[in-house]
Amino acid sequence: MGSYRRFWFLLIGILAVTFAMLGYFGREVYRQAPPIPVQVVTPSGSVLMSHEQILDGQSAWQSVGGMQLGSIWGHGAYQAPDWTADWLHRELLAWLELAAADQYQLAYDRLNGEQKALLQYRLKQAYRTNGLQSDGSLLVSERRAAAMAEVAGYYDRLFSDHPSLQGSRESFAMKENTLPDAQKRARLANFFFWTAWAAATERPDSSATYTNNWPHEPLIDNQPTGENILWSIVSIVLLIAGVGGLVWAWAFLRKEDDEPAAPKQDPLSLVKLTPSQKALGKYVFLVVALFTFQVFLGGFTAHYTVEGQQFYGLDISQYFPYSLVRTWHIQSALFWIATGFLTAGLFLAPVINGGRDPKYQKLGVDILFWALVVVVAGSFIGNYLAIAQIMPPQWNFWLGHQGYEFVDLGRLWQIGKFTGIVFWLGLMLRGIIPALRQPGDRNLLALLTASVVAIGLFYGAGFFYGERTHLSIMEYWRWWIVHLWVEGFFEVFATAALAFIFCSMGLVSRTVATSASLASASLFMLGGVPGTFHHLYFSGTTTPVMAVGATFSALEVVPLVVLGYEAFENWRLKQRAPWMQQIKWPLLFFVAVSFWNMLGAGVFGFMINPPVSLYYVQGLNTTATHAHAALFGVYGFLALGFALLVLRYIRPNMQFSERLMKTAFWWLNGGLVLMLFTSLLPIGVLQFYASVSEGFWYARSEAFMQMPLLETLRWVRTLGDVIFIVGALAVSWQVVRGLLGLDDASSRIPAEIVEEH
Repeated sequence: MGSYRRFWFLLIGILAVTFAMLGYFGREVYRQAPPIPVQVVTPSGSVLMSHEQILDGQSAWQSVGGMQLGSIWGHGAYQAPDWTADWLHRELLAWLELAAADQYQLAYDRLNGEQKALLQYRLKQAYRTNGLQSDGSLLVSERRAAAMAEVAGYYDRLFSDHPSLQGSRESFAMKENTLPDAQKRARLANFFFWTAWAAATERPDSSATYTNNWPHEPLIDNQPTGENILWSIVSIVLLIAGVGGLVWAWAFLRKEDDEPAAPKQDPLSLVKLTPSQKALGKYVFLVVALFTFQVFLGGFTAHYTVEGQQFYGLDISQYFPYSLVRTWHIQSALFWIATGFLTAGLFLAPVINGGRDPKYQKLGVDILFWALVVVVAGSFIGNYLAIAQIMPPQWNFWLGHQGYEFVDLGRLWQIGKFTGIVFWLGLMLRGIIPALRQPGDRNLLALLTASVVAIGLFYGAGFFYGERTHLSIMEYWRWWIVHLWVEGFFEVFATAALAFIFCSMGLVSRTVATSASLASASLFMLGGVPGTFHHLYFSGTTTPVMAVGATFSALEVVPLVVLGYEAFENWRLKQRAPWMQQIKWPLLFFVAVSFWNMLGAGVFGFMINPPVSLYYVQGLNTTATHAHAALFGVYGFLALGFALLVLRYIRPNMQFSERLMKTAFWWLNGGLVLMLFTSLLPIGVLQFYASVSEGFWYARSEAFMQMPLLETLRWVRTLGDVIFIVGALAVSWQVVRGLLGLDDASSRIPAEIVEEH
């Protein structure tokens, strides 16, 4: 450890404490998850549903796309309703109508204020009182059973092809006959009822529901709890304190180190390419191929929010419905971004190993590539067969669609992806371990190694839940992947990899690179590991989970405030030596990463992070604003930057086209800005107001989402999408030209440098 001992102790201590917290409160998720009743019964003894039938409904929901078609407990897609909030509101209205008819022989809307107030009081008592019995059964009144049957009938018609709800299916971007089997539709209704029951019923010995009073539903006084307000204020105070502390530490503790003299030639360009590095061209191509596919799918998916079943008049929803193209859109993003990171690692492995390939390294690189292609193709085909209801139900979870956003691929393909990542880990370690044994300062390499191991292993968290695992427990493990694996360890890997690259180029001293990387890793992990819980405020967890999530997720934002300086430092590197102009465009992409990390992950992330904010906006377009700005703005630009950097070195005679790269860089950034600020964010703000004033159900309802203003805003997004697509095509064409040698600039490079390669 040497002079970095205090940095290592700090990082190891933070990891030990934060993972202990994640594990301890994860145990609470298991213990306090909303119970699934043994059966739901009425006072007359009628059995309405059983535990197994509720889980059968969960499987049916997964088979139609799950979180890619509407949402549950606020997690999922944004066009169709949140089924929890929608079921709950419809059931409450049905109960009020039945009660008005029983007591006053009038429709509810014809009652006077006093009569309505009385029925609403009784409604609240009926729904917030926990009817769970000692034998594990749930007792509901005959009136509630009738209300449930009425809502179940609506869902039966909605998920079939009943003509009375064709307009609603179009508004929700649902294909006709989404779930053809009537028995599965009945089980789906059972599952939706259970999620709504958990959201309306108070925990034993508590005044809050199992979902901490989410969603906002004025009819039964579902509103933010006192703890919600308390921990929201704490998170804001901690954010201010953290930013202030970081500024003081930056001012008083940071030491100015003399910059090393830049070498006359790029050291990386003077190292002979190894066979495994030369084989990375197909990886770079796969990155831009999947990126282009994903971008066009994004435009396709966005258009479905305007024409729910058509694409400019063409009725293709029966073949490629919204839930399918959104699944592919998200999965292809994860595949190409991960491929970009894997490519960067495979390029660095021989550099770390002294410019040599371990034995059979190229063979391993080739095998990994084709395995990746098989997993991508297999998972996409499985998604299609599942949502088309062609795949046998018993195969759906394993080969088709898991139903969970960001981990939609079937379990078999998930195993294949994990196997590939572990195989990549093995390829990386074959180059790293010999270098670790060499004398000298290996602290930066040790940090890079640790991040590589974490990336290789932590994707395995997705195997801790199955098809019929309780929804709360599944959400806990799902966010280990979406938040901890992606936002945590990939962030550390990116930081260490960039530091290693710049250090190897002789542009940054090893001391500065190592110290900065270790300090950054500590800051990322301090907020990032327990900050995982900020996704679980309303997923059937208790107040301590909310407290930990709110407290530490505020600290996640703190290191992002200095990324403007990091962007400046990266940009300034191009002035250090004339040869740096050759990698100007990858550097610019890294500058964009810093900007979007600050805005997308920092500003838009904290906009929805405090519990009281997320209470109203979870599942609205404010979430999509953060997701697009952070996922593409940070990890997308980073993966493209890695791909361009690798391309530059494996095609040493290539020269970037200024015209293409200017178009790519500025149109990608401009398109993303327009997408966010002319459509997603304005819609999210309007939905936020509707959620606060009327209830969450209304912010996602057909009546609200089909208002002319919101439809216009969704049309306006087309402009940003088109500009973004042009930028994507420009960067993809630049990569293809580079791989094909169409931008060969060997005549402009001194002969002695060309001969080195």
